[in-house]
Amino acid sequence: MTIRIDPNAHDDLRRSSQWYEDQRPGLGHEFLEEVDMVFTRIGRTPLRFPEVEPNVRRALLRRFPFAVYFSKGDVVEIIAVLHMRRDPESCRTRS
Repeated sequence: MTIRIDPNAHDDLRRSSQWYEDQRPGLGHEFLEEVDMVFTRIGRTPLRFPEVEPNVRRALLRRFPFAVYFSKGDVVEIIAVLHMRRDPESCRTRS
């Protein structure tokens, strides 16, 4: 299935990977690799992830405390990539 990343979600990824990179060189890259694995799982079986509100599903990263919020129509739209301590309501206006 085709995955499209919303510009806001792309900004989430950029900021988060930079923060990890600032903590330890290479860690930002590891974060992005983990996100890529989650995107692959979402693309293969998007309906396996729980619906957290109508037409919005959430996939959790395994190694980092982040959630990927997405909607599924003809394509999978990545709405947000948020740290689990952030309020998911902050991405509500994105969908």
